[in-house]
Amino acid sequence: MKAKVTMQDIADRLNLSKNSVSQALTGKSGVSETTRQLIIETAEQMGYVYSKDKKRRQPNAPGGGSIALIASDFAFSQKNFFGGIYLSIEKKVRERGYELLIQSVNKAQAAALDLPPFVANRSVAGVLALSHITTDYINAVIDTGIPTVLIDHHHPDIAADSVLTNNRFGAYEAVRHLIRLGHRSIGYVGDIAFSPSYYERLDGYRLALHEHGLEADDRFIIDHAQEDSSYINNLVQQLDAHPTAWFCVNDGLGFMLNSALQQIGLRVPEDVSVVSFDNGYLSRIATPTITTVNVDLELFGSCAVERLMERIAEPDKPLTETLLPTNLIVRESSASPKV
Repeated sequence: MKAKVTMQDIADRLNLSKNSVSQALTGKSGVSETTRQLIIETAEQMGYVYSKDKKRRQPNAPGGGSIALIASDFAFSQKNFFGGIYLSIEKKVRERGYELLIQSVNKAQAAALDLPPFVANRSVAGVLALSHITTDYINAVIDTGIPTVLIDHHHPDIAADSVLTNNRFGAYEAVRHLIRLGHRSIGYVGDIAFSPSYYERLDGYRLALHEHGLEADDRFIIDHAQEDSSYINNLVQQLDAHPTAWFCVNDGLGFMLNSALQQIGLRVPEDVSVVSFDNGYLSRIATPTITTVNVDLELFGSCAVERLMERIAEPDKPLTETLLPTNLIVRESSASPKV
């Protein structure tokens, strides 16, 4: 399968910036007419797919048309978290007079940069990309020139607006809660390779320890944890010692760890406390219920749609990252350590 030509390919051919190519192909100001024509001719020679018809490049004026919501198969499977964001998006998009088109992206499609037809043919006014797909895939979407906003994801190599949870401060608040209860040995469980969000939560964990004069114990920093019950059970069983509390980057890991600790005879929270992140369904049905960091899912979706509307109306505004606040919900799984 022939690789799709991107704006970066055209920029490399002409020794220009990608931004200049984007301005030329999307009809924006910022390049001379001579340069614009050179870029357009080169794009056509290289087989770049775009429309010179301005109405097609900007198919939907504010207040009508379609908005695309794309996400990985995995993200759409996380119904408790991303489902809440989706419902908010659907409501807000409808209120703004748009139709919402939804497309999941599997691993093969992501690897092949196989864009949904309504994105590839530029028949939508904007794109909302939910969570992580791949950096190359998101950049392929952005290369179409369609206004794009990322939800719960960002990366240094992706030039797009994003709406994010304040992961560092949320994790900081959770770990500070444990410290104030009297815990001095606190572990971390997450996979920093999976998402920048989880790395940021590790930063918040470290910041809380640092500000309270505590040292992180490397034995208890599990930063490549698999969200799998067998993995967590084996992890807990193989530890020679245990901290008095654990911070988990999401409720799935918190639920599994809570169960695994009790299976080896440790009582939660009498022997060990557990705190997690997201305030999802699993944190509420666990025994005991799990102290967690709450994310306002409705606000997440609402802010993403509003940011996309602003980007459609004012395409040349500087890119922004919006950090949404969190709050800690204290439940039964956290308590002071035994003396």
